[in-house]
Amino acid sequence: MLLRAAPHGALSGAVALPGDKSISHRSLMLAAMAVGESRIEGLLEGEDVLATARALRAMGVEVERGAPGCWRVWGVGVGGLAEPSDVLDLGNAGTGARLLMGLLAGHAFTSFMTGDASLRSRPMRRVIEPLARMGASFVSRSGGRLPLAVTGRTDLLPIVHESKVASAQVKSAVLLAGLHAPGSTTVIEPLPSRDHSERMLTAMGATIVSEPTETGGRRVTITGQPELRPQSFVVPGDPSSAGFPAVAAALAAGSEVRLERVGLNPLRTGLYATLVEMGARIGIENEAVAGGEPVGDLVVRGGPLRGVEVPAERAPTMIDEYPILAVAAAFAEGATIMRGLSELRVKESDRLAVMADGLAACGVAVEVEGDDLVVHGAARVRGGALIDARLDHRIAMSFLVLGGRAEAPVTVKGAEAIETSFPGFAELMNGLGAEITEVKESLA
Repeated sequence: MLLRAAPHGALSGAVALPGDKSISHRSLMLAAMAVGESRIEGLLEGEDVLATARALRAMGVEVERGAPGCWRVWGVGVGGLAEPSDVLDLGNAGTGARLLMGLLAGHAFTSFMTGDASLRSRPMRRVIEPLARMGASFVSRSGGRLPLAVTGRTDLLPIVHESKVASAQVKSAVLLAGLHAPGSTTVIEPLPSRDHSERMLTAMGATIVSEPTETGGRRVTITGQPELRPQSFVVPGDPSSAGFPAVAAALAAGSEVRLERVGLNPLRTGLYATLVEMGARIGIENEAVAGGEPVGDLVVRGGPLRGVEVPAERAPTMIDEYPILAVAAAFAEGATIMRGLSELRVKESDRLAVMADGLAACGVAVEVEGDDLVVHGAARVRGGALIDARLDHRIAMSFLVLGGRAEAPVTVKGAEAIETSFPGFAELMNGLGAEITEVKESLA
């Protein structure tokens, strides 16, 4: 699918964002581990989350959709999943696949998992290794990639896992396996990663202790084999998805856009802190707490931006937002240096390389120095390129935002991937004043 973004003027309006993808995956899985009926309001109905719902149904969990975004899940309890009769296809859902491996580790049957071409290329060993130490068995392709088979056990061993990277997916997979193990399972991270799993599990009755380490990291311990209480989950708007209209508005003079009920978990707001450092005018109104998560309306007004240096330790709070930050940097005055981006190489695509190549194709001066990305901003960006998003939803949306501010339209190939996380993206952006249209491949 090809989408083309043409230059547009100021943006205006108020919109609600799709539900947070990370919380949506977790609410389905944790509801499945509860005993009784849970309700979920605001669930992201993108392809990634729907793949998780299908996998749970295949293992005996009753999952029912009501009104848009409103779902009911009848949990089977910790350790209560049934052996699936077919391969579990997680599509493009990296979060779904990795967290599900943690659940499957605690069940004494063999499951087979696969995904699309992008997911099959992504490394899983950082999850496999701690789960194998707990007693689960894995057979996978070279490098620990999907397709793979996982054989769990009911007598998992509690462990202390010191993660080399600050990854919420790794941490959550181990904690979910720890639900099934007697005693205490601990994950130690070099820097704090998003804590949605800990917040949600605590609300459901699990015993979790989270404390800082002396080196600035985080030590999280879960006590296994609880009975989880069903919940009424409220999924806030996704702060990662909000980044696209936020940057588009910040770059267009005269814009004023309100993004309603966005999740403001402090471990997810690195992009907005960085944009404010760059001079963006972003206000927060109507702050509240929904489902244990802080939320609020982001009000973004357009104006000039300046380049900044983004420290590596901020990466865990904005790891999914670097592509759209790079677009903001392309129009800022001076250079923006983004440090410590090694994790971008193992996302849906090698985002570091794909962003650098795409920016250069649009006339932006850019350099990759090890794991650092340097973008030299300019008041005018040529655009006019055809960008292959490599079926990466965040790459696709980022270059469509760039096309709205460039001198010439930008066309994005592989834009169908946007449906994995942001269904209705083009319609939402056009409602604010953007000009995104579908084009036939023969006209590209």
